Amino acid sequence: MDEQDGGWRRAWEGAGRQLRGAGRGLADLILPPMAHDSREATAAAGLTPDAWSRIVFLEAPVCDGCGAAFEYDGGAFAEDRCTACIAQPYVFQRARAACLYDEASRGLILRFKHGDQQQFAPLFARWIGRSAADLVEEADAVVPVPLHPFRLLSRRFNQAAEIARPLARDAGRDYLPDALVRTTHTTSQGGKSQRGRRLNVRKAFAVTEVVRRRIRGRRILLIDDVLTTGATGEACARALLDAGARGVDLAVIARVRNARELTM
Repeated sequence: MDEQDGGWRRAWEGAGRQLRGAGRGLADLILPPMAHDSREATAAAGLTPDAWSRIVFLEAPVCDGCGAAFEYDGGAFAEDRCTACIAQPYVFQRARAACLYDEASRGLILRFKHGDQQQFAPLFARWIGRSAADLVEEADAVVPVPLHPFRLLSRRFNQAAEIARPLARDAGRDYLPDALVRTTHTTSQGGKSQRGRRLNVRKAFAVTEVVRRRIRGRRILLIDDVLTTGATGEACARALLDAGARGVDLAVIARVRNARELTM
C-alpha cells in the first residue's frame, strides 16, 4: 500500500509540474516576458541576444573537482581533474559553474545579489540545472549557502536560496533551506587572499539539529552564487559532512577564471 501511495503521489507531482509548465508557456504567448537585462520582449524570460552572446558558458569537458573548463578534450584516457584538484582536492567532492565570472556576467550577478532584482533567480537556476545536470541527478537534497541574519536583514533575501528553491522544485529534489546556519557574522570575502578567505569562514557554518537527520547518509548539492577560492563552499561542505552527509557537491552561477590555483 505504501509503495502504491508513493507511486500515485509521484504521478500527481509530475502531472502538476507539467501543468505548471504548460500554464507558464500559455502566459508567455499572451504576455511575452521581458528580458532581464532590458525592456525588450523575448521568447522566454532570459537575456537579450546581445547579452547572451557575451556570456562565457562553461561547456564540457570541465574539471570534475572545480568546474574549470579544459582547453581541449583529452579523450578517454585524460584525467578528469586539473592538476590543482589532484594535488589539493576541495572538501566538497565535485563542482560545476554555469559560466565564467567576468565583465559580461558580473553585472547581472551583482544586480541579482545586491540590486534586489530577484527575477534573475529562475534564469540562474536553469543555467545551473544545465551545467550541473549530473550533480542534480545524483543529489538527494539541495541546500543553499546561508547568510548571517544581519546580512539577510540588509539584503532582504538570500540569493543562493532563491536559486536553490526552483532548482530543487524542478528536479524533484528535497529543498532544505534551513540545513545550514551562519554561526558568526563574518566580514566580506572581497579583497581577501585565499588563506584569508579560509580563515574568515573556517568555523562560520553549522548544521541545525532539526535538519540533521535529513542530512545523514544523503548526498547534498550545495548552491552558491560565485566560486572564487572555494573557501565558503569548503566550510559549508565540512559542516555537512561532519553532520553525516554521504557526500557534498557544489554548483554555482559563475566561477572566476583563476579560482583553482595550486598553493604549497
